[in-house]
Amino acid sequence: MTTTSATTNIIKKPQTFKGVVVKTSGKDTVVVSVSRYVKHPKYKKYQTRISKYLVHDPENTAQVGDKVTIVASRPISKMKHFVLLEKTI
Repeated sequence: MTTTSATTNIIKKPQTFKGVVVKTSGKDTVVVSVSRYVKHPKYKKYQTRISKYLVHDPENTAQVGDKVTIVASRPISKMKHFVLLEKTI
């Protein structure tokens, strides 16, 4: 009995998040706050968890309070691993 294995190219979509700009720090950098809704494992209560990401903004278009979409990229610096994809309305 012979088995044939078909090789399939699995293309991973890059990680994307939607969040709000909370700070502009330095040239080409903004801080984006991303909130997610998770269930506590023991108490079963839903909570809002907030993560902050340093995001590369090469055109300096984002201002504080803007809703943005960010996408994962190669490491740009020690803390920046995301790039600003678009400003949403």
